Amino acid sequence: MILGIIEHDRGVIEATSLQMLTLGRDLAEQTGTDLEAVLIGDDAASLEESIKPFGVATIHRVTHPQLDDYAPAAWAEAAVQLGRARGALAILAPGSDRGNEVLAHVAAKTGLAMAANCARVEPGEVYRVVRLRWGSSLLEEAELSGDIKLLSVAPHTVVAIESRRDDVTVEEFEPVLSDADLKVKVTRRDETASSGVTLKTARVVIGGGRGVGSAEGFAVLEALAESLGGIVGGSRVATNNGWRPHTNQVGLTGTRIAPQLYIACGISGAIQHLVGCKGAKRILVINTDRDAPFFSRADYGVVGDLHEVVPAVVAELKKRG
Repeated sequence: MILGIIEHDRGVIEATSLQMLTLGRDLAEQTGTDLEAVLIGDDAASLEESIKPFGVATIHRVTHPQLDDYAPAAWAEAAVQLGRARGALAILAPGSDRGNEVLAHVAAKTGLAMAANCARVEPGEVYRVVRLRWGSSLLEEAELSGDIKLLSVAPHTVVAIESRRDDVTVEEFEPVLSDADLKVKVTRRDETASSGVTLKTARVVIGGGRGVGSAEGFAVLEALAESLGGIVGGSRVATNNGWRPHTNQVGLTGTRIAPQLYIACGISGAIQHLVGCKGAKRILVINTDRDAPFFSRADYGVVGDLHEVVPAVVAELKKRG
C-alpha cells in the first residue's frame, strides 16, 4: 500500500496534504494497491471527513498520551511502525517544512533514501521522479530505490482532486515511542493577532516590495486588501527593512502562497520571491520599471507608480460599492 502522512495543525488540515493524497492515489492505482493515511494526534479525528473524499482506503488514527502537539521524530516513528506493519511500498508527505522534516526523520530511522519536493512520480522497481530544485528554478530527474520509497510532494504542483471510496475504514493505532522520539516537540506558541485570514488561506494577496518605500507606504496596500477581502504580504526587502513583520514575508524563505489573485506592488521579481507566489492562479504586477523581471511571469501588468495606481484602483472599487 501507499501511506500518506497528513499534515495538520490544531484541527486544520494543510491544503498540501490533499495534493499529496491525490498523487498518492494515482501512485496506488498504478501499483495495484491501496492508499492509506496517517492522522496523528487527538485533535486529528475531526479531519477524517476531510480526507475521505480523496480515495483513501484506510485512515490510521494515531494517538498517544504524549502526542498532544507536533513532535517530528515521534510522528516519523509512528509512520515507520505503520509502514512496516502494513507492508508499505512508499511513504509520502507534503513537501512543506513539516512534511519534509518528518520524512527526513523517517529516512534517518530506516536508513532509506528520500526524494524531496517531487512533482511527478513513475513507479517501478526503481521509482523515477521529477523534483523541484534550487528554489523551483530547475527540474531534476532522479531514480529512487529502497524497500520503501520515501518522497514528499512539492506544494502546488498537483491539483487536489476528489475520488471518494465507499469502503473507507478507520483504525486506531498507538505507536511505541522512546524518550528520544519526544525530545523535540511544540510546547508553546507565541502568535500575533489574526482575523482568521492568513497568507496561506487568502484568496487575494497584495504584496509590497522595495518600491513601497516605507512602512507608511503600505497603508495604500492595506486599503486595497480591505476592498478586495484580501491580506497584505511583503518581499524580503520589505521585511528586512522593518516595514512589515517577517511573518508577512512571501518567498522561498517565507510563506508560499496560492491565492486566486496576487497583486505585486513595487516588487522586482527575484527568483526567491517568485518561488513563493508561483502557486497563484493569476498575478498582476505594478511597477515603474517596465523591464522588471516580474512582468515576464505576470498575467497582467501595469507600468506606473503604485502610489498613484493603487489609490486610483481603491477609489474605483469604492464607487462600485
